[in-house]
Amino acid sequence: MLPQYFWSVTRCTGAFMRRCIMPCAGLLLISGAAAQTVQTFETVEVQGAEFIPEHDIQMTCGAVEGVPYLTIELRAIEDCLMSTGVFETVKLIPNGETLVIAVKELNTRPGRVEASLSYASQDGLIGGLFFERYNLLPDTYGSIRLEYNPEVKRGGGRLYRTNVLGSDFDLGVKLGWEELSFDDSSYSKETKQIETYLAWMPSQKTQLEMGVGYRDYRLFDVDDGASALLVAEQTPGISAPFLRFALNHSSLSEGENGWGTWEYSVGVDQYFWNLGTDDSLSDFRFESRSYVPLGQKWRMLVSLDAGRVSSLDGKNATRVIDRFAPGAGSFRGFAPRGVGPHDNGDALGGNTFAVSSIEIQGNFEDVVNAPLVGGVFLDTGASWALDDTLGGVIDDGFHRRSSVGLSLAFEVGRAPVSLFVAKPIDKQDGDKEQVFGLRLSTAF
Repeated sequence: MLPQYFWSVTRCTGAFMRRCIMPCAGLLLISGAAAQTVQTFETVEVQGAEFIPEHDIQMTCGAVEGVPYLTIELRAIEDCLMSTGVFETVKLIPNGETLVIAVKELNTRPGRVEASLSYASQDGLIGGLFFERYNLLPDTYGSIRLEYNPEVKRGGGRLYRTNVLGSDFDLGVKLGWEELSFDDSSYSKETKQIETYLAWMPSQKTQLEMGVGYRDYRLFDVDDGASALLVAEQTPGISAPFLRFALNHSSLSEGENGWGTWEYSVGVDQYFWNLGTDDSLSDFRFESRSYVPLGQKWRMLVSLDAGRVSSLDGKNATRVIDRFAPGAGSFRGFAPRGVGPHDNGDALGGNTFAVSSIEIQGNFEDVVNAPLVGGVFLDTGASWALDDTLGGVIDDGFHRRSSVGLSLAFEVGRAPVSLFVAKPIDKQDGDKEQVFGLRLSTAF
């Protein structure tokens, strides 16, 4: 399926509903002649819809199952749908016990260009530019995203085409470039990669992906006074193909948000990097979310994020640009990239990490008449294990960290805002705290 185009669907659906209610009300009052045949349908099927939700097309002008219709009333529904101004053609076709609503939309290439300004504790204040269009190429969605600040430079593009092998498989292409040079790090890194992948959805809630790509990445500008391990790991670049396998499953249907019912999601990614080189790696990542209802307006969110990177042949060592160093939004209460082994003041990351969270959340939307979710949380986890400890100088053992805090998510206008206040209760010498975290984004 194509990625959901919220901006287009929201605008189109709103106009679609408003412009149809009054015409439909009048048209459906037309009574047919008694001599006309009355037909009742067990199912209603929409064909030809690309961007307008099928349910809206069906319900807005009153085409429902189990209701007897005269022929003149079916023609009135056609006129009602055409009056919305979003269709080139509309035809209602009785087919046995099924009523088929065949439509052809006017706008078959919706798109947008959007500038943004966002802030996240991990990256700081960052400006962005985003472009997307459906049917950029025939039956192909395309998008480009650019982000910039003095420490973070990113660019990415995507093409996605559905039904390339029958109706079961979609084809995607992703391109990405990133250069990171943070003030709190003793090094810089750059990554360029391209990937082609197949996606299969055995159900609406499950997606499997298999990708093959090529990546070039490097570790450079290591400070003179940095850890000896970082100096040894510096590389002008490693260029090699890679493989990726992914599974994503969610019990949540489109539009659901996990309130009032028990829901969950799980994601697994397995990468095989640097194939055909002396630096080949296995990179496994896992994430899960569970929503446990505690009433209609309260729930418990339980999450787990974990990963493991290792040499494929057991001979080569990982680098800091391969390892995991959670912090900030990924481990509240601790500074960005701060959890894990340290040496000479430098965060080195670990080959293995796990961070779990338990959060009690309340939905206060009815109290303030605006989206508002508040919570209290406990985060706990660690990042550990190195291939090279410089002869035992670096402590790469498992050391659990924990934090407690409060979270708040709301909207300012159309801009989503989330923030937290956290306090570490288990930490290690050298850990840097981050008591306050903020994420916001606005587009124009």
